[in-house]
Amino acid sequence: MRHAVAGRKLNRTTSHRLAMFRNMVTSLLRHERIFTTVPKAKELRRFTEWMISLGKRGDLHARRQALAFIREKAVVYKLFDELAPKFQNRPGGYTRAVKAGFRRGDAAPMCLIELVLDQPKEKEKKEPKAAPQPAAAQSPGKQEASAESVTPAGGESAPAAQED
Repeated sequence: MRHAVAGRKLNRTTSHRLAMFRNMVTSLLRHERIFTTVPKAKELRRFTEWMISLGKRGDLHARRQALAFIREKAVVYKLFDELAPKFQNRPGGYTRAVKAGFRRGDAAPMCLIELVLDQPKEKEKKEPKAAPQPAAAQSPGKQEASAESVTPAGGESAPAAQED
């Protein structure tokens, strides 16, 4: 029984699995989206969330922990300087996995995993639109002003008549 055993083995040894996820996290943070299988993407989320949380902390110890896991210094700099400030107000859920069908060779389920960089939008109440008034209901003075403000064929705009 697998009680309280976290993570997927993915038919790999521990060292191979850890090396694979280190490479995948490095690639995901560098390119901000990668294409992989669904089980790998689900497991990759754990490591990516951890690295982004370290980036949000931003202290020296967090930077050293990230450098111990991520393969490239340039990616760590990008994580701490560019990506972490974008996620500062987000409490979690830094990645999105979008399913993308099945692989042709072995029918493995594939997905696109990407960083969620857009800010959550606040819902705004829509104001009801005013019903359009028919042209006959408008006053004759307004009809003349709108007709004069139309641009002539020469391309120069004629000054609109000002009514007080």
